[in-house]
Amino acid sequence: MSKIGVHSFVWSAGSSKDELENALSKTYDLGYKLIEFSYLDPKQVDVKWLSGRLKELDLDVAISMGLPSEGDISSSDTSVVNNGRDILDKAVALVRDLGGTKLAGILSSAHGKQEQALTKKAWDTSVSTLSKVADRAKSAGVTLNLEIVNRFESNMLNTASQGLAYIEDTGASNVLLHLDTFHMNIEEADVGLAIRHAADKIGYVHIGESHRGYLGTGNINFAGIFDALVAIDWKDYVTFESFSTTIVDKDLSLKTAIWRNLWDDNVALARHARNFIELGMETAAIKAALVEKAHLAL
Repeated sequence: MSKIGVHSFVWSAGSSKDELENALSKTYDLGYKLIEFSYLDPKQVDVKWLSGRLKELDLDVAISMGLPSEGDISSSDTSVVNNGRDILDKAVALVRDLGGTKLAGILSSAHGKQEQALTKKAWDTSVSTLSKVADRAKSAGVTLNLEIVNRFESNMLNTASQGLAYIEDTGASNVLLHLDTFHMNIEEADVGLAIRHAADKIGYVHIGESHRGYLGTGNINFAGIFDALVAIDWKDYVTFESFSTTIVDKDLSLKTAIWRNLWDDNVALARHARNFIELGMETAAIKAALVEKAHLAL
């Protein structure tokens, strides 16, 4: 059975010690096994304290991020690429220092709507730069999980198959896919088939509804997704991600167009999500067993 995580923006967009403690406590109390933070600035956060609290609560941790335009590693400007490489290196160090193993998100290009099509030069520059980051990340025990996002948030990796091609070009064993059901629901021909096709290279999974709110209240076929995860024997983390105007991060909320208030009670939301994922995966496993088992009435 897969393990279940939750994004910290369900709890708060802040990074004060009190806000982090609240997020950790609620994550633990509701039975989640991992908390995902958007990149935390080590100059603003007591990393040693946070690492200690994660260990005390026996919580795993992942860090996600999107490269800014001034750190786009697919840029034709060498100084911008170098800045992006440094940003990624610092993020890898943060994951390592927190005791985690997963850096996820939009790591291959800038996060945001682009005004021009991807070029071969931009692809090659990104691949070359990320390959070097991956070499250093490997020694830190960190995987780079490339989030496959919709066309309005990147012009590079919009489908799992594009991600597979990128990974092949890097030649790095610790570069993997970060699949997100919200984005896949927009871009993939069939989400379940895409998961099956990419099985060996998936490193991280986000579960999010089509409108970013309560799971099961949008139009995503979660039964098919859970079936696919069971079919590929997914045992790693499935992390719940949801956004509402109740909790606003000024940068991410704008880039991801969070204009509606889809929930107020984050405890009820998170409790529902954990139960939804747990039951969905359990049901998919039961279905798979019924299909495989021979029922002979002799």
